[in-house]
Amino acid sequence: MASLKKLSVFGLGKLGACMAATFAERGFDVLGVDINAEAVRKINAGEAPVDEPLLAEAVGKARKRLRATTNPAEAVATDISFFIVPSPSLPDGSFSNEFLMRALAPIAQAVRKAKKKNHIFVISSTTTPGACRKVIIPMLEKEIGGKCGKDFSFCYNPEFIAIGDVVRGLLSPDLVLIGESDQRAGDLLEELYRKYNLNQPRIARMSVTSAELTKISVNSYITAKISFTNQLRMIADRLEDTDIHQILDAIGSDSRIGKKYLRAGLSYGGPCFPRDNRLVVYTAKEVGLSAPLAEATDAVNEMAKDQLALQALACTKPGDTVAVLGMSYRPHTYITEESAGLHIAQSLKRHGCRVVVHDYASTTKNSPSLLEFEYLADPAKLKNEKRLKAVLICCPWDGYRKIKFPKGVKVFDPWGVLA
Repeated sequence: MASLKKLSVFGLGKLGACMAATFAERGFDVLGVDINAEAVRKINAGEAPVDEPLLAEAVGKARKRLRATTNPAEAVATDISFFIVPSPSLPDGSFSNEFLMRALAPIAQAVRKAKKKNHIFVISSTTTPGACRKVIIPMLEKEIGGKCGKDFSFCYNPEFIAIGDVVRGLLSPDLVLIGESDQRAGDLLEELYRKYNLNQPRIARMSVTSAELTKISVNSYITAKISFTNQLRMIADRLEDTDIHQILDAIGSDSRIGKKYLRAGLSYGGPCFPRDNRLVVYTAKEVGLSAPLAEATDAVNEMAKDQLALQALACTKPGDTVAVLGMSYRPHTYITEESAGLHIAQSLKRHGCRVVVHDYASTTKNSPSLLEFEYLADPAKLKNEKRLKAVLICCPWDGYRKIKFPKGVKVFDPWGVLA
């Protein structure tokens, strides 16, 4: 059984570009494929196509083994193709397969034309449980004119990473998840990760559908833990002589619970956690069940944002100036998708407040959603803002520890940044 040496990565976005660059950095020959000609140009020029910490360095180190193209047929010459393209949420909570099907069809047709056997197709995008078996694999069999597991192989291999920490997360994960159509494909992909990862992660191999359910279940469990901390924080806020940070530190000392994600703060957001949790609800309904824990997790997440906005409104009136600090959904990224800061700023503005916002990464240039507010380039200037009535720290950037506010201003700091 020959090892996998030539890889192709379809989709050069936040995750795909980091996958391509780090695979090449670790010694594999990598072909990046994207319909975005500018992303392809940047890769071929040795530049990072997206803004992500450590990506530019990885591209630079991998330049001799990394190139990109807009022609998917070129991937036929590789041993394995990873697909990391968008799988947007649909109104019912399921995930769309549209972009995956668009990316898969041309390479499948090229494989058929070349009469190639044993090409391995790997889906790294998150999919609805059952979608690979019921939709994607049948499409590949039709386009290739062969049988999955015999004429070609298929794996579901999602990554567990956080935006802003993608490179480190890829190279040193806790878990590598492989859903395999056949043992040969699983063996080859496991061998690849043994060479690729800097640590020695658990490599869990299972059926494709089991892996689909595992992926969203990990994120659903994490979000439940986050919502638990927020539920407890809101209760502690109503009791005298309580310190939520001491409470959670004590709870996390129990080995059955652990300290990861057990930190008082605000809601979870971003492109994965909220929608993966909702996908668990959808999946349960599809098999005739309910998922009350996942539903409650989502409800508490929304409550945490709304409660903080109500607290700020209780000490302000229409026309008052309120500063919302931290518009990204987590530090070290500019993404504001489903962020607490954006939700709260919009709520305060709807109630007539003058809202000024700041973030150390999100700006009006990379996050157009901030255009509806007054953007503050330097939060240190808040100390001279005489009209300021309230400050809400919605993302725990370390820089906010140094900010001084005028006397009498009400400061809401659920993360304990200023503690």
